Amino acid sequence: MTTRDRDDWELVIGLEVHCQLRTRSKIFCGCATSFGDTPNANTCPVCLGLPGALPVLNGHAVALATRASLALGCTVHPESIFARKNYFYPDLPKGYQISQFDRPLATDGAVRIGTHADGTPHSIRVHRVHMEEDAGKSVHDRFADASAIDLNRAGTPLVEIVSEPDIRSAGDAAAYARRLKQLLEYADVSDANMEEGSLRVDVNISIRPRGATTLGTKTEVKNLNSFSAIERAAELEFARQVALLSSGGLVEQQTLLYDDKRNQVRPARSKEGSHDYRYFPEPDLPPLRLSAEFIDAQRAALPELPDARRVRFASAYGLGEAEIEQLVATRELADRYEALAAASGDPRRAANWLLGTVLASINASGTTLEAHPVPVERLGALIRLEASGDVSNTAARQLFTMLEREDAEPRELAARAGLLQVRDDDALAQWVEAVLQEHPTEASRFLAGERKLQGVLVGLVMKKSGGAADPKKVNQLLASRAG
Repeated sequence: MTTRDRDDWELVIGLEVHCQLRTRSKIFCGCATSFGDTPNANTCPVCLGLPGALPVLNGHAVALATRASLALGCTVHPESIFARKNYFYPDLPKGYQISQFDRPLATDGAVRIGTHADGTPHSIRVHRVHMEEDAGKSVHDRFADASAIDLNRAGTPLVEIVSEPDIRSAGDAAAYARRLKQLLEYADVSDANMEEGSLRVDVNISIRPRGATTLGTKTEVKNLNSFSAIERAAELEFARQVALLSSGGLVEQQTLLYDDKRNQVRPARSKEGSHDYRYFPEPDLPPLRLSAEFIDAQRAALPELPDARRVRFASAYGLGEAEIEQLVATRELADRYEALAAASGDPRRAANWLLGTVLASINASGTTLEAHPVPVERLGALIRLEASGDVSNTAARQLFTMLEREDAEPRELAARAGLLQVRDDDALAQWVEAVLQEHPTEASRFLAGERKLQGVLVGLVMKKSGGAADPKKVNQLLASRAG
């Protein structure tokens, strides 16, 4: 496919994101939702769909789904209807899935993914949010000649978040998924762990001649569990459809799977339409009715969300856009930054330390921010020592490494290790004089006016003092000696 072929076509993407809600039990029964348990251990007559078993809606799941909808800026409807979505698959024991169809929980939201060149917000509209139960899991790599079924996941509470077809590039599709994951984590409605399947993405892809307004025939790439997979699969399917239509072929509406090992998409089955699922209202569940007070309570339970935090970090701390994006990446990191800014009294240094030294240490050790051994108060005290000039930048990094291994106050540790900077003029003058005596060639050239040697001599004084000399005062003493 040539660049010209690509340029003749416009890519149109919509995402369907399935997000597991952070509950301890399933949506219609009391079985546990914990990940990694023995296969088929967390099941009961309700989630297995045995005759006579009746579903009972999990109130906490409703609260979390409502909170997720509000975080996305959606309108939460006072009444929504559960429906049966009928299809047959080995890991769907009932032969149907309880979901929502024409009366979803919420509609009409948006996720901001960035800024256009003219400074206006770049947002992707959210068409709807609805609640549903998850299916089980087919396991194809456990046995050599058979597939296995694990029904622990059957009945796990989900929200499905369906975007409008507003996305025009594979990169924007991944950006939307990232921002969506961030919002769900901030709202504390899900751990959004893509590796464990708590967040799974289906990508609907179609193309049309550039400038056209009618949508083309779409295909759906199912169950993507990483941002890179979203981007690669969208690019591959775009290229496939362009090549097909450019050669006079037709795009068939179908479901596809992405093979990350071979980096290819392949057909799974023909794509169903809503009529294929024979939706009808779930007879065992009444309409879900939410009071205005309940919806308001969920709105009040939301924390400050990323967009609001970005604005406040810029105004309150004077940080740049790149730093802010890194700091608000997770709620935990943003919270830690605010605590460190307060403990150190220096928001700029706090950002530099957290994004540099602290994260580098965490990445190298494989630990987490929560488990890092240097508490905020102690790191704040270390930053104050550095900012006051009581320890040098180099010494501060040494002390940080020592604090990771030792439970001590930074000033006490610095004094014990001889890392507090010496500012006494007499002591500094002795080190300066000794360096000048030991390096007569450099000294005579410097004293004769070759000022570029001042940095060399400062380094020699710092080395002689074991890093204890205050470099600012050493510079001043040398400058006075040069006249």
